Amino acid sequence: MKLFPNGHATHPQWRMAAALVLAQLRAQMALPHYASAPALGLVYITDHYADEAEPLLDFLSAELPEVTDWSGTVGVGVAANNAEYFDEPALSVMLLDLPADRFRVFSGVAPLSRGGAAGGGFVPHTALVHADGDTPDLAELIAEMSDRTESGYLFGGIAASRGRSVQFAVGGDGNIAGQGAARGVFGGGLSGVAFSRNVGMLSRVTQGCQPVAPFARITRAQDNVVLELDGEPALDVLLRTLGITLEGDPQPALRALRATLAGLVDEGARPTGRTGHFGTDVRVRHLVGLDPMRQGVALADKVEEGMQLAFCQRNVAAARADLMRICAEIREELAPEAEPAAPPPLAGSERAALMQALANATDGMPERTIAGAIYVSCSGRGGPHFGGPGAELQIVRHALGDVPLVGFFAGGEIAHHRLYGYTGVLTVFTCDGLPASR
Repeated sequence: MKLFPNGHATHPQWRMAAALVLAQLRAQMALPHYASAPALGLVYITDHYADEAEPLLDFLSAELPEVTDWSGTVGVGVAANNAEYFDEPALSVMLLDLPADRFRVFSGVAPLSRGGAAGGGFVPHTALVHADGDTPDLAELIAEMSDRTESGYLFGGIAASRGRSVQFAVGGDGNIAGQGAARGVFGGGLSGVAFSRNVGMLSRVTQGCQPVAPFARITRAQDNVVLELDGEPALDVLLRTLGITLEGDPQPALRALRATLAGLVDEGARPTGRTGHFGTDVRVRHLVGLDPMRQGVALADKVEEGMQLAFCQRNVAAARADLMRICAEIREELAPEAEPAAPPPLAGSERAALMQALANATDGMPERTIAGAIYVSCSGRGGPHFGGPGAELQIVRHALGDVPLVGFFAGGEIAHHRLYGYTGVLTVFTCDGLPASR
């Protein structure tokens, strides 16, 4: 497997942006360490181009006849290596150097089959999934899609558009059976690419949260209201955790409450990863209200007795640190023999300390083990969430190096078998055939 060609551009006219992307792709495809005839293309567009999705895909397909399969969707922003295009007309494309028998493009009219029923003995192990947020019972559909794969691990996101919501799905013969005149552009439901077991990849989720208290067991609840935590009134626990009171001037309490969220895990699930941070079983949800009469805390999700809950906060420092963590974990798995990272220096600015920590974490690790990467981040994160425009992708670039990367800013993120919000899902394709891992 060689490096995946990738290109990205912005321009008021989609045809000019596509021409700039094609020039980048062709230049890379002529280099010896990049794939010269990749078969699978991923294309992500901002919603400025959504109304021109069909001619845009037709243009790319005609100009790149060696690419037989296409997948992708629309976001309010798109991502590339060290760059993000947010709220402007842009597209980002990556061409994957994978044998045709190791992936399958699927859509609502050509759904992913279980096991070898997909034809040719193909068995889906993992899947990149794009979804329409207006699809009924979307969470259940994603869980069902997870069941169609060997590993149960999905990664991807929900299309985000202020206008038309589109998905791209073109099969190996230039068409998918049953799509009719759709021309590879769809709305609604799920689409994406399934990968077989022998496609090496690593995937991690960053929720960018800092827990402010340990996990507690929900001992009484009703609908979306947590009434008791470890036998204590939930509102009392929240106020004590934040060190606030509802008496007197309400402004300090309101500021603290607005910055606070809740991490939820189902009964019996593992709440934290191996480094002590929130694991993928944790769903971070907003606080939507307080119930002083019942001493309860209302969340933006249904809660049940037996679940565990930890109050947490999101801020620039937590977001940067958690993104740095998942990048370092990926690099560590690619080079497990590397020495542990030294503690970051305390001198200098926070940004300088962060970048030094990343340099320490990845020092001496191999440079060419990643063929390409996909990064799906929440449209609500963006520059301000990390302290400045492009800061999120700069951290990924600093950690992973100059590797091909494509992605989009979504209306919700997909990892494992769940929907998330305000998260980032980073997946890298490896050159050495490592098994999929999360």
